[in-house]
Amino acid sequence: MSEPTSSPRLTALHKIHEEAGATLVDFAGWLMPLRYGSETAEHKAVREAAGLFDLSHMGEIRLTGPQADQALDHALAGYLSKLKVGRARYTMITAEDGGVLDDLIVYRLGEQEYLVVANAANVSVVAAALIERAADFDVEVVDESPEYSLIAVQGPRAVEILAPLTDADLDEIRYFAGYEHTVAGVPVLLARTGYTGEDGFEIFIKPADRAPEIWSALIAGGADLGLVPAGLSARDTLRMEAGMPLYGQELTSDLTPFDAGLGRVVRLDKSGDFVGRAALEEASRTARDKRLVGFVARGRRPLRKGQDVLRDGSVVGTITSGAPSPTLGRPIAMAYVDGDLDTTTGTFTVDVRGRGEEVDVVELPFYKRRS
Repeated sequence: MSEPTSSPRLTALHKIHEEAGATLVDFAGWLMPLRYGSETAEHKAVREAAGLFDLSHMGEIRLTGPQADQALDHALAGYLSKLKVGRARYTMITAEDGGVLDDLIVYRLGEQEYLVVANAANVSVVAAALIERAADFDVEVVDESPEYSLIAVQGPRAVEILAPLTDADLDEIRYFAGYEHTVAGVPVLLARTGYTGEDGFEIFIKPADRAPEIWSALIAGGADLGLVPAGLSARDTLRMEAGMPLYGQELTSDLTPFDAGLGRVVRLDKSGDFVGRAALEEASRTARDKRLVGFVARGRRPLRKGQDVLRDGSVVGTITSGAPSPTLGRPIAMAYVDGDLDTTTGTFTVDVRGRGEEVDVVELPFYKRRS
């Protein structure tokens, strides 16, 4: 007799998603909205106006104490002790061999306080690693994920929609910054970050059950400005167009940040040792076995994860992420190809169900927002 499987967890916004007719799927142990109607329409709304996302499946881990900065410098690839209060930084946590365990955003909330945001599928791994790596430092590490909801409003009209609902002067919040403010009268951490390639904000809500107040206020306030709820499907195509990596696809424990073209997050200039330093120093000096590139299909057949990439008929790589691009009007993909491959010559194709689909090699990202 098989063991019973546990039901996926529900966010504080679950009832709202059901009432909105969302298609709900199990994602990383959470029942999350995949789409509310047309994923293409949701995608285009974010590019042209704004979209509202429930990201409450993400993890929040707080580090507090006089050596919180030193603990993070030891635990992560980044130089977090240099981060100013109120600012955020994209970074990674790696294994001793340099493989990526997760990519993270770290917010410095105070001189002795940080919030580490981890991907949903990796929260327990990241929390356990931080606790272990911080053991010799004067710092407390607490996984506060169950206490938080997270909402994102993303798109060119995000400021216009959010401004009437917050006490913050949004012009004063720079990209990759986060401060304590209120939204719809609820105390939050308001951050100018996101995963869509557009301007926008992520709203960290504690306690989690106050999220419906903020969601409803944003939906009402943005109704005449083009704001729509958006699901995971649109979020994925948006981040692909923006050339942003996804853990489990462009980032894995078998790859270093250098393989993904993200060696800039590895701060080898910081003093002292950190987990994975020796392996990452070696990786920074050696030629890549693989490198990440972008493809745009010449035809309409969709490119998907796992398909082989060929040059002049020989397999040279594998697609990690692929989908039709609503903005470009053609299928796009990110793929790892042989590290020494000259992508400026030859004919590239992708094996789509046994037939070669011609593609053009392009520089990432596929899309850059208007300034």
